[in-house]
Amino acid sequence: MILDRFRLDDNVALVTGGTRGIGLAIAKALGEAGARVVVAGRTMKDDARQELAGLAFDFHAAEMLDEKAPDRLVADTLAKAGRLDILVNSAGIAIHGDSGDYPEDIWRQTMVINVDAVFRCCRAALAPMRRQGGGAILNVGSISGIVSNIPQNQVAYNSSKAAVHMMTKSLASEVAADNIRVNAVAPGYIETDLSRGGIENPEWFPIWRGMTPMGRVGQPEEVAATARAMQGSMPFLT
Repeated sequence: MILDRFRLDDNVALVTGGTRGIGLAIAKALGEAGARVVVAGRTMKDDARQELAGLAFDFHAAEMLDEKAPDRLVADTLAKAGRLDILVNSAGIAIHGDSGDYPEDIWRQTMVINVDAVFRCCRAALAPMRRQGGGAILNVGSISGIVSNIPQNQVAYNSSKAAVHMMTKSLASEVAADNIRVNAVAPGYIETDLSRGGIENPEWFPIWRGMTPMGRVGQPEEVAATARAMQGSMPFLT
């Protein structure tokens, strides 16, 4: 049956940024499809744990500013679950500011979390996926990596997501022969903690809504549905 193609039974997934927002929604969707999910984040609140209640999941505390965190996450996943079939890179930050006086440390922090950590997680996942004969990587990009958002100033975030998109394309070409698929999703305005300040801004939100064909922001679950389908039912897609 066609719906069987969406099942992820016996798969192990690692989701960074999986304790809130889009990452949490993806973790839940993968778990509901039958995968065992390792959720990584700085902390995990009780409401996030409740979202995943009844699913096979483990929480690993991780700080993506730590360059060794990705290697530890993959190693811990392998030690606990024995394999790694799906990697979802969802951890990210967005800090607005005028480019004329944008702080150097915030620029670097954005690049480390949004770009460097994504590559490090991908790099760490390749060896076990190659040994297994394949796997799937999904990077959470953004429409901000394709178009220049207005009215907010967010050059660091936009630049970082553009880098994620090109990283995804390059990796997809490189590892296709190893039966490893690498894809990205590029959500528009989604209602999460990261975007709540803009949604509640009376000057910004009408502009955001007016630029969106459906006239509303999306929900994390809508992104998660796409992510789930890309992992289980589309083995040609990279």
